[in-house]
Amino acid sequence: MVRSRGSTFTLWQLPAFRRPAELRQLVRPPATRNLSFRWEFAGFGYNSRVNQPQILLGTSSFTAKGWEASFYPKAMRSADYLAYYAERFHTVEVDSTFYGCPSARTVANWGAKTPKDFIFSVKVPQVITHEKRLIDCDADLNEFLSTMELLGHKLGPIVLQFPFFDRRTFRDRHEFLDRVIPFLRKLPTAHKFAIEIRNRTWLDAELANLLRNHSIALVLQDRSRMPGPTELKFDPITAGWTYIRWLGDRKSIEGQTATWDKVIVDRTTELTSWVDFCYQTMKRGVLVYAYANNHYAGHAPATIEQFRNLWSGRGLPEIGIPQRLRQQPSLFD
Repeated sequence: MVRSRGSTFTLWQLPAFRRPAELRQLVRPPATRNLSFRWEFAGFGYNSRVNQPQILLGTSSFTAKGWEASFYPKAMRSADYLAYYAERFHTVEVDSTFYGCPSARTVANWGAKTPKDFIFSVKVPQVITHEKRLIDCDADLNEFLSTMELLGHKLGPIVLQFPFFDRRTFRDRHEFLDRVIPFLRKLPTAHKFAIEIRNRTWLDAELANLLRNHSIALVLQDRSRMPGPTELKFDPITAGWTYIRWLGDRKSIEGQTATWDKVIVDRTTELTSWVDFCYQTMKRGVLVYAYANNHYAGHAPATIEQFRNLWSGRGLPEIGIPQRLRQQPSLFD
């Protein structure tokens, strides 16, 4: 199932899924900035122009302590949370996969409860990135990918989130890259991969070019002690799509609350800058995936709502929201 990576894409090209006879995404290079493309799955096709915008917004996980009654209706069964969430967002970043590969039954249920154009972003299990650190992990990776492939065309970016590494683990970024390079070559080209780095001094043009050569996205973060994309001295867009995580300062906000039902940190300034960045990125023909964490402002759904409001307040082209939500009042009216 593994094909080596190595094809080079220009910035406007969207990496394609290629699973013969089962799943194929056909990509048309944008002569204009219309990112219209067609999915085909199990013999049925539809145009994403109708259902999928150029920026996909969601949250990290689809539930958390405090979301009941603040986001989900009172008395709603937890089994119905995902379906309700998917009526309001185009995508979700699944955090639970970081702690271990879910069962096939769980993944199949995710797919069954969501619309056909919904996208799941998933984190690679920490046994690969943190414990084994990319060594002797082929079986773990293959099990994880095979399980996630049950989502079919709903499977979106697959994130390799690395921790901060001290010098006892890797002497420097060169030793880290020596570990990463052979691993990247083994990743299947049928999927979109993104890499998150938490050693700020390792973020440089050399890393970006390596990822670009493999059509892998560099995760862009709004996180304490990490630079944002406009602070970097190189182009941080390394594929035909990009991946944004609004993470905030976990230690600070957890000192203020343990219940994620309301905004307690004003992120208006930061989100206004992100609106500008995302718009300029989309103008390049780059598809944007962006996810808010509860630790960013206190309540991830409200962060996405604020981003949408700031976007529309600038008079920018509509980024799109699920059709069923258009007929309902704002989440926070």
